[in-house]
Amino acid sequence: MAESKGAGATDEATTSSTETSEAATAYAAVRPGLEAATGLFVEMVTGLLDDAGINYLSVTGRTKTVASFAVKAKRRRDGELLYPDPLADITDQIGVRVITYVHDDVAAVAELLDEELAVLDDRDLGLETARAGRFGYASRHLLVSVDASRTVPAAWESLRRLSASVQIRTVLQHAWAEFEHDIRYKGTIPEEHAHELDRRFTLAAGLIELADREFSAIRDRLQMAAPPTLAPPAEHDPRISSQDLAKFLASRYAGAGWARTDHYTWVSGLLLELGITSVEALAEVIDPVDSTDLIERMGYKYPPGAVRRLDDALLATFGTRYLELEGNAHRRSSLEARLERFESGS
Repeated sequence: MAESKGAGATDEATTSSTETSEAATAYAAVRPGLEAATGLFVEMVTGLLDDAGINYLSVTGRTKTVASFAVKAKRRRDGELLYPDPLADITDQIGVRVITYVHDDVAAVAELLDEELAVLDDRDLGLETARAGRFGYASRHLLVSVDASRTVPAAWESLRRLSASVQIRTVLQHAWAEFEHDIRYKGTIPEEHAHELDRRFTLAAGLIELADREFSAIRDRLQMAAPPTLAPPAEHDPRISSQDLAKFLASRYAGAGWARTDHYTWVSGLLLELGITSVEALAEVIDPVDSTDLIERMGYKYPPGAVRRLDDALLATFGTRYLELEGNAHRRSSLEARLERFESGS
């Protein structure tokens, strides 16, 4: 009987191995399409963050490798495959990572994605670690897909049948996670030092949590101070310099958050298309805009950054002419939705 049982187990393992190999082959066939979709998800998430005025360090993407997929497809728990149907059950085939500067913006990004996309799963691993009374890995993990009820640009229609795993973490959390992963998965920790290094990783995680809190406090304290130092304008550049524009917006929209440095340069280009080449001319153009009314009409879900405030003021002033600028070609549909919101007063 023991011999028969052993043969049965061997047959089962062989069948499982064959199925896993077939799944990996099937995944290899669809992976080129997933690589294209990964780029679109990155583009979509980046656009949502920019449109909401949330500051961030980077948005990147990766498509799971065939080798990584095959390894994951073989994973078992209590003798049972964790992913019986790997192509459907392994949900991180498309991965997007958002790195923010401060911890408060992690929650802001998660809330934004929850409003704009369908969130199929949401795990705050930092909160789970804290509730267990420990310090360690901290990252927000969302599984998202395009909401079937929403209209999206034609370029993103292909994403409706797909989902993406989105990691959101601060730059400090990212540094800790990458270093810890690199050390542990290289298997270079001598057994006699394992407990000591565990303690040191835990200590570092605690210090990072404290540093994240302090960075948030610093950002809040400096919110109304002078904007960050920006690169000087190039010679003979007719645009308003990023430095001058940042100073103007900091005084114009006191309390509004700083924007990404490259956004000041980008909006200067839009102003040039409108023929506005000085902060004096810009002030004259947007002075008639009722900021209180504009805020009510736009219904901001997050405190908008200074560039977003200016963006909406220009949209309210120039209407269709603004959304048809060449520099706005990549976001015309979102601007149309915003203009409609402004004009309807909702």
